[in-house]
Amino acid sequence: MLTEITYHHDWSDGQIADWMVETLSADLAQREGEVAVTVPGGSTPFPILAAMAKKDLDWARLAFWPGDDRMVEPDHEASNFGRLRETLSGTDAKVVPLAEDSAPPHFALAWLGMGGDGHIASLFPNTDPRIDDSETVRRLTPDPLPPEAPFDRVTLTLPKLLTAEHLVFVIRGEEKRRVFEAAAKGENDLPIARLLQNARASVTCFA
Repeated sequence: MLTEITYHHDWSDGQIADWMVETLSADLAQREGEVAVTVPGGSTPFPILAAMAKKDLDWARLAFWPGDDRMVEPDHEASNFGRLRETLSGTDAKVVPLAEDSAPPHFALAWLGMGGDGHIASLFPNTDPRIDDSETVRRLTPDPLPPEAPFDRVTLTLPKLLTAEHLVFVIRGEEKRRVFEAAAKGENDLPIARLLQNARASVTCFA
């Protein structure tokens, strides 16, 4: 049975940042040691992350991983890791690059975006992501390659994302919202649908 999805419509970046901080604070209080989070690339998350960076958190116990990245150097403008590291540079958080040979930890929270074609992380429709993938990280080539970032990608796989305790989506635009809601109802077989139809963790969607 599909897990229940909690929707929050028309929240501002600041409101989402406050929710993220509250959620991570609760995760930190419930356990000892490091708490790992995976976050998306693209333009949407970074204003939220910048607002979060100004908040009071036990940043030294948080480790942030990109959910996917372009196969570029960390100082390249297309690097999700580089941008994430810069955005959180004023905190004590650990920012970890994602590579083909990475061994990702257990994620307390997986924050994801979604493309208009239903891709999540760098699991594009042409890559035919599988929920029974034996790997946690894969190198993939989107087709078509986005003109603004024509690079191979490295990405977390569906089974790895599905092990996270919370799945959180921040989606902008009515068209994307319709794709997401159709996927949640099982009306398509896009990567987002494969994730949602197999999710057992809590799912929160800001759309």
